[in-house]
Amino acid sequence: MGMQVNAAGEGGSNDEPILDVNTTPLIDVMLVLLVMLIVTLPAQTHLVKLNMPVQSPPVPQPPNIHIDIDPDGTIVWNNEPLSGIGALEAHFREESARDPQAQIQLRPSALAKYDVVASVMASAARNDMTRMGFTNIAQYAD
Repeated sequence: MGMQVNAAGEGGSNDEPILDVNTTPLIDVMLVLLVMLIVTLPAQTHLVKLNMPVQSPPVPQPPNIHIDIDPDGTIVWNNEPLSGIGALEAHFREESARDPQAQIQLRPSALAKYDVVASVMASAARNDMTRMGFTNIAQYAD
């Protein structure tokens, strides 16, 4: 705020009332209220309520089925040689009825004929064996 001086240069008092509002006390009150508001506000926590699924006990997995195919065309089911595709299909029918199904781990020899491997895979597909994979495929990297 500045001091008002008459245009005539007189240092005397002017009889007109001062119309400026003194805002200093208003600013002080506003700052005190602002500090009180900041101090009294609780800390904001960003929590989101989630309905998580209830954890069910794990289902025991059946042991894997290892099928080896030898170079001479012999099919071996878990270290037991089979007489042919008919015996293999009987094993597949028995295994496909189980719930959950075991995983077939097919391990053909590098010298096994393709049509024997393809017939084993086709037999598994015909009998609804859905879990099948190849193991020990590092020998085919060459």
